[in-house]
Amino acid sequence: MTDHELPPLPYDYDALEPALSEQVLTWHHDTHHQGYVNGLNSAEETLEENRESGDYSSTPGALKDVTHNGCGHYLHTLFWENMSPNGGGEPEGDLADRIEEDFGSYEGWKGEFQKAAGAAGGWALLVYDPVAKQLRNIAVDKHDQGALWGAHPVLALDVWEHSYYYDYGPDRGEFIDAFFDVVNWEKAEEEYQTCLNHFE
Repeated sequence: MTDHELPPLPYDYDALEPALSEQVLTWHHDTHHQGYVNGLNSAEETLEENRESGDYSSTPGALKDVTHNGCGHYLHTLFWENMSPNGGGEPEGDLADRIEEDFGSYEGWKGEFQKAAGAAGGWALLVYDPVAKQLRNIAVDKHDQGALWGAHPVLALDVWEHSYYYDYGPDRGEFIDAFFDVVNWEKAEEEYQTCLNHFE
């Protein structure tokens, strides 16, 4: 069984201020993200015990916990990497070209992504769809509802209330705007290149 661990933030807790406060990053990373790691490990331990004992009565709940906590862990890990104190601006290189090809323009992509972030009950994601071989924006509720099978996340924005309420109150739109001040396009480009290497 894999023992999942909370990855450290790739920057100091106060490095993204004023877009995200030190307090929010501390709570969000050390408590919320750690909770998903713990939940994933616990669910996998339950499944392993059930296989060994032959008692599968708690398996359905554990399977759902793997999906919920696993997606929470994986998406949060990408979310931290998708931000940088040196972030902001617009994408460059192959990702910029692909965004223009698939969305018409960077502005066309950003407008759609902002709407996804405003509507989602969990995450706004820019993903690569390996079936259609194109980039897509998707709005995901919780961590896994509304996800696209096989799609690889390139850019992840957490819009659960714990991500922004302490800093912005109910103004999710202001938080979404602030995300673009710290977005790490180099990491998004890296994820996109992974997609090209594996799917095209």
